[in-house]
Amino acid sequence: MPDAAGAAEAPLYAARKAIYPQAVTGRFRTIKWAVLAITLGLYYFLPFLRWDRGPNAPNQAILIDLDNGRFYFFFIEIWPQEVYYLTGLLILAALVLFLMNALAGRVWCGYLCPQTVWTDLFYAVERLIEGDRRQQMQTAKQAMTLEIFSQKLLKHSIWLLIAWWTGGAWVLYFADAPTLVYRLATFQGPALAYIWIAILTFTTYALAGFMREQLCTYMCPWPRIQAALTDEYALNVTYRYDRGEPRGSIKKNEALKLDGKPAGDCVDCHQCVQVCPTGVDIRLGLQMDCIQCGLCIDACDAIMAKIHKPAGLIAYDTDMNVQARMAGRPEVFRPLRPRTLLYAAMIVLVGGIMLVALGARTPFDLSVMHDRNPLYTRLSDGSLRNGYTLRAANKTLEVRQFAISIEGLAESRIDIIGGTVDPQGRAILTVGPDQTQEARILVTTKSAKLPASTPLSLVLTDLSDGKSAWARDSFAAP
Repeated sequence: MPDAAGAAEAPLYAARKAIYPQAVTGRFRTIKWAVLAITLGLYYFLPFLRWDRGPNAPNQAILIDLDNGRFYFFFIEIWPQEVYYLTGLLILAALVLFLMNALAGRVWCGYLCPQTVWTDLFYAVERLIEGDRRQQMQTAKQAMTLEIFSQKLLKHSIWLLIAWWTGGAWVLYFADAPTLVYRLATFQGPALAYIWIAILTFTTYALAGFMREQLCTYMCPWPRIQAALTDEYALNVTYRYDRGEPRGSIKKNEALKLDGKPAGDCVDCHQCVQVCPTGVDIRLGLQMDCIQCGLCIDACDAIMAKIHKPAGLIAYDTDMNVQARMAGRPEVFRPLRPRTLLYAAMIVLVGGIMLVALGARTPFDLSVMHDRNPLYTRLSDGSLRNGYTLRAANKTLEVRQFAISIEGLAESRIDIIGGTVDPQGRAILTVGPDQTQEARILVTTKSAKLPASTPLSLVLTDLSDGKSAWARDSFAAP
């Protein structure tokens, strides 16, 4: 046991070592390249995709129109009062993340996380200019020369260009992309756009160029959260120590086998460590730093092929299966279990509710607010009158005329301030395309016996197709 003086001298934090991941090829690296190309391609070019919504409507496929309070996603238009769709999407995203974790651990972190995707791109630029792991490590030990300075200047310039376009692409989702690009290029763009481009350029450059694995290890909360959501059946990148141990060099292991002693397939080449973007030695078991990217699998499989051993010394597996093989029991893979079935069912349920709500929603809406002072007015003929403020929303791209009527209140009539009432006693309201219209209405009843509050419904009917929307309130009486 160390003495008190030795304990006092021990550093609180371990010094960080620079990580130089080595390039690797294989099926998981190919999957990561494909995911990178698809995700970045979508991110950078979706703002320029057009979608015809007819006249008087923007034709950008995906647009967050903050000025007019609209979110356009292809054929879907979301208004501010429909923010519950955003809530549903966030719930779906969380459930999908939980399901991915239950099936294959931190597969999100290894393949789809923006930090992983952009860091992979920055690594590719770095290797293209400065060389692979060995060349970078040698350069780091050398004094600065003109050649090294030129390489670093080129690398950081390309990094900044990628980071700048990352920030520029983000602001394009909030305005018409071609128009905003022209305005930004001619220095006529809004100041807020330049500010956000600068912020996102800096954060992308810093996080993907410098912080890299530190973000995954120290800043991201997901590694800590997912530990509470996983179980023994979730597949993780696993070193199969039942096959790999005891490890040693090829000559050492061959000598052990000749002597009849156990020898593992792991030749202690450290390739799995050298290709890891977070510097993890997967042979020490599952660790919080591991992002489950599978690159160590590619590196190990390549070595196994060279020494004529079967692939899969490192693979997506469970520690439970490793111990089962050591004990001579059969392996168990259970992708369908209560946890995953529950997540899948919840995804279907939430997704189904959102689809039904989207399919059933009307192209117009009605909200109502009762006058607070006074709650009611007694007229000279003894009848009672309540005042309401209505707001009708027309979500179509055409002028619509609506009729407002009352249900649930006997012997009543409706009047609209500054408007007309049709022969059927309905107030008429005209609303422009993709607009809201506020109106003041007065509801009067001659009914002598009313409780203090009588529920009623105000019905908004589209005169062009007969569809209706309701808003519920109450009629106040003495």
